[in-house]
Amino acid sequence: MKSQVTLKGKPKRLAVLDYGLFEVHSGPRTIGICGFVVETDANEVVLIDTGFPEKYARDAEAATTEDELGSFGRVLSVTPDNMPGPQLAKLGLAKSDITLMIQSHTHIDHVGDMAGYPHAPILISAAERALPRPLYWSGKQMMDWPDRDYHLVQGDMDLGHGFEVLLCPGHAPGQLAFMVQLPQTGWVLLTSDAISRASEIDEKFAGSWDDDLAIHHGDRLMKLASERGALVIYGHSPEQWPTLKKAPEWFD
Repeated sequence: MKSQVTLKGKPKRLAVLDYGLFEVHSGPRTIGICGFVVETDANEVVLIDTGFPEKYARDAEAATTEDELGSFGRVLSVTPDNMPGPQLAKLGLAKSDITLMIQSHTHIDHVGDMAGYPHAPILISAAERALPRPLYWSGKQMMDWPDRDYHLVQGDMDLGHGFEVLLCPGHAPGQLAFMVQLPQTGWVLLTSDAISRASEIDEKFAGSWDDDLAIHHGDRLMKLASERGALVIYGHSPEQWPTLKKAPEWFD
């Protein structure tokens, strides 16, 4: 395992990947499952998260039963088109083009295709990688860690010029968020599940792995976004997701 990785180029553009729709029972609320691609001006392609495991596109009901996910919610739409390969294809990319993969954290809707990029190193928080297996869901931890070069995040770090990785434990032990500076859009804050939706701030992040840490990091992320005038893309916002620009479109 390694502790340092650095991009050669600066972020050039960013795309949102559509990994499907899920209904959370509490609420209830319908949420989008997202991933991100960041291209740099040095032809690097960074993939952040990979959605649900492919078995959910084959038979969501059977997969939900196997993983005991039904106590939390239900898959509304996870199709073959919502898998990373087809989503990347919308951008003219293939899985083999990925030069670095980042795991924001290791819950089931973020790690489904973590093993699908054997040529690419994985950037992940040290706290998550120290677990015997990825968190997955319901304590089952059914997935094994892929045999890869892992670069471990111990704290906030600059992945490259204009690409900041922020360690924000709370939702999960090693939750990461990201600040990316684009040529036209400016700063973009990708909160991932550090702030899944704006209303979570008022709800005091109830139900998080650590509510107090989640509150602390949620506050600092929003302060940072305000200071920089950043566009905030939340992890699972029912209000934002339907109107959010997605692949094949880019934020430049």
